[in-house]
Amino acid sequence: MRDDYSKLLAKLKIRFKNPNFLDQAFVHRSYLNEVKIDSPSNERLEFLGDAILSLIVSSTLFNLRAKDTEGDLTNLRAYIVKTKSLAEASRKLNLGRYLKLSRGEESGGGRENPQLLANTYEALLGAIYLDQGLGTCEKVIRESLLPQFIKEINQGPPKDAKSNLQEIVQEKFKKSPLYKILGTRGPDHAKKFLVAVYIGEKEMGHGQGSSKQVAEEMAAKEALGKLTVR
Repeated sequence: MRDDYSKLLAKLKIRFKNPNFLDQAFVHRSYLNEVKIDSPSNERLEFLGDAILSLIVSSTLFNLRAKDTEGDLTNLRAYIVKTKSLAEASRKLNLGRYLKLSRGEESGGGRENPQLLANTYEALLGAIYLDQGLGTCEKVIRESLLPQFIKEINQGPPKDAKSNLQEIVQEKFKKSPLYKILGTRGPDHAKKFLVAVYIGEKEMGHGQGSSKQVAEEMAAKEALGKLTVR
């Protein structure tokens, strides 16, 4: 029996042509492992929704922040597209109510797990895209996610890239980014520092600058871009 999505669809102001897409958006992998049915989880939709989200937020910031540099746009996009804000958008739509979870995930508070809620928000965007197209996805993002960031969109990036990267990596990977000086070049009066930033063993970005701090900031900006277009 299909779940009653009437309240959700009323909030979204859309009607699905193919409700199977909507059903799939809420199927967590743990549920399939438990019920042993041959059906896809929401992970492929999540992959698609992640790309759509990055595109629409990037396009919105590009149009609204005409004077921002590429680094500033990357920094602000990373600040918006993160687990905490996606989970909040998911709660606004009450997506946790519809999740199909294993008993273990259910008893462990899966319906309120920020990472699961963020993933479900992206999966829902993937389902909407397949059924309704990009325009409807943009409308949903503008109504459910971007209102959290009116101040930041109007005033610009709230933090430097290093602080932003620290917050996102800590939230996503439960560790801090590590900066390493790769070397220096040039005479003492005009020395350039080369720095790389790592998450665990993986190198995520390079930077170059007249000081170690400037080089680290550049490396953090590159890493933010990779993290938000995963």
